[in-house]
Amino acid sequence: LHMSSQRLKQLQGFLENSPNDSFLLFAIAKEYEGLGQDEQALEHYLLLTQTDPGYIGTYYHLAKLYERKEEFLKAFQTYNTGMDIAKKAGDQHALSELAAARLNLGDEEDFE
Repeated sequence: LHMSSQRLKQLQGFLENSPNDSFLLFAIAKEYEGLGQDEQALEHYLLLTQTDPGYIGTYYHLAKLYERKEEFLKAFQTYNTGMDIAKKAGDQHALSELAAARLNLGDEEDFE
């Protein structure tokens, strides 16, 4: 745990120098998640969807976070958004990963 919070401080230091660095935002969100601080993780994932909507890694992890919070509709919508972006980017790997996760969550009908 101590290691992780050290790393978090380090990452946040880097972020001050390049505030819109997608990889750093993502790494910080993952770090918070690892520390069990879901609200901070959520904040950073959402920031990423605004500053860099094309950063495809965000959607899977954001949706999983919503699932943990039992916000299943938000999770479903997040998978959908991610899938649209993956399609446009021609990222088959991300697309199939998101589609599989969405399938585990339920059918379109469950969320209408």
